[in-house]
Amino acid sequence: MTPAPEVSPFSLLSACPVCGSPDVSSWKKGNFAFKDLNKDQVKITDSEYGKIWDLSICGRCRHIFANPSPSPDFIASLYGEVEDPSYDEESEGRARNFLVILKVLERLRPAKGKLFDVGAATGILLALARGRGWIPFGVEPSGWAVARAREGHGLFLLHGSLDGVPESLGLFQAVTMVDIIEHTPAPREAVAKAAALLEDGGWLCLVTPDIRSAAARLAGKRWWHLRPGHLAYFSKESLERLLGDAGLRIVERRRYAWTFSAHYLATRLFPGAFQTGRFASFLKRIRIKLALRDSFEIYAMKAPRP
Repeated sequence: MTPAPEVSPFSLLSACPVCGSPDVSSWKKGNFAFKDLNKDQVKITDSEYGKIWDLSICGRCRHIFANPSPSPDFIASLYGEVEDPSYDEESEGRARNFLVILKVLERLRPAKGKLFDVGAATGILLALARGRGWIPFGVEPSGWAVARAREGHGLFLLHGSLDGVPESLGLFQAVTMVDIIEHTPAPREAVAKAAALLEDGGWLCLVTPDIRSAAARLAGKRWWHLRPGHLAYFSKESLERLLGDAGLRIVERRRYAWTFSAHYLATRLFPGAFQTGRFASFLKRIRIKLALRDSFEIYAMKAPRP
């Protein structure tokens, strides 16, 4: 019997993954061997800045995306294998970032309820939300991260991808997607699923890099969001289209800021340096807030049914 031909996990897209337009053209040639993509290149703390896929651009909504594109199943398999201890080492700074999001959600919706975090990692955002009176739920593909959320925070996350979240969980008052949407080859389906999890009048917080930001233009090929794990790059226009098509109305726009230790930033700039010793310990105690204004922080409400 002739064996079935091997199916490639990569395919050329003939239509935009945000708006579906066939008006797609080449935007920039990639510079790394994407067919050798591995789990270490998609972890949160990967620092292979400047490495990009072959990128296409949509003539209608100006969305920029990997093309050839990996299949959702292939990407899910990589994230399922990710282990990223460096992520938790920055938990204090990450909690500061997430606290801002929770405070905005609580201003927009004073009555707390159920909050669902997409790509919950080790549960830092959800643990913080629980302490502020939210009922936490979340999904995470990495088995390592799911175990860390349970051991470190007593959180029981769904292990898997967003499209597998069951309807039996009911509807949520808020959904968070922080630095998630740029990692998926199917952003339209992901946001539609997030909207389906929300009750009418519920809130989505979405954070993602802005490819048209001044920082992106100034940094050029060294912009820190140009990395192997990022498959989608949004502008104001494409993000509005993505959310609007899912029945979500943007109510508030902010610019996301990160807080990291000086050690984390130094090791991003100088890989392999400052790993151990007194100076490394000193750098870990210093917190630096980066307000580069190169990521969207969007709050959108699910339109109530007429």
